Amino acid sequence: MRFTRSFLAASALAALTVGTTTALASPASAAPNTTPQKVCGSAYKTVNSAAVGSLGTVYLTYNASNGQNCVTTIRNNPGTAVDMGAWIFVPATEESHEDVGRFTSFAGPTYVYGKGHCVDWGGSINNVYVQVYGSNCGAMKEHRVTFTR
Repeated sequence: MRFTRSFLAASALAALTVGTTTALASPASAAPNTTPQKVCGSAYKTVNSAAVGSLGTVYLTYNASNGQNCVTTIRNNPGTAVDMGAWIFVPATEESHEDVGRFTSFAGPTYVYGKGHCVDWGGSINNVYVQVYGSNCGAMKEHRVTFTR
């Protein structure tokens, strides 16, 4: 009887140890490994964002000290490289920048001078695209478009 109890206790402890090790080794869901400030710079504050379906978020940030806007698209679950993009356009100056390619975690940063100007911006992950027009213009209402290809 004593052997049986010791054996069962040892078996239970071994199973618990293996289960704990497995749980620690593989998280339930991967979290993004970056932030807009890590991509654009610590002086950039997030001023707008848009979900890219359920795949991630595209962020518009602004640095008040230099008047620069920055856009980055960040995946919710980094992993194998997929098609991604981040872009920004200032209609008043016709300045634009984009970063498009295959990335594991984020696209961007893309920078433009935007102080005192409306900006159009967007991003994509796989075949889901988000475009925001007339953004951050004070009283003017922005227009958002999300679509898949």
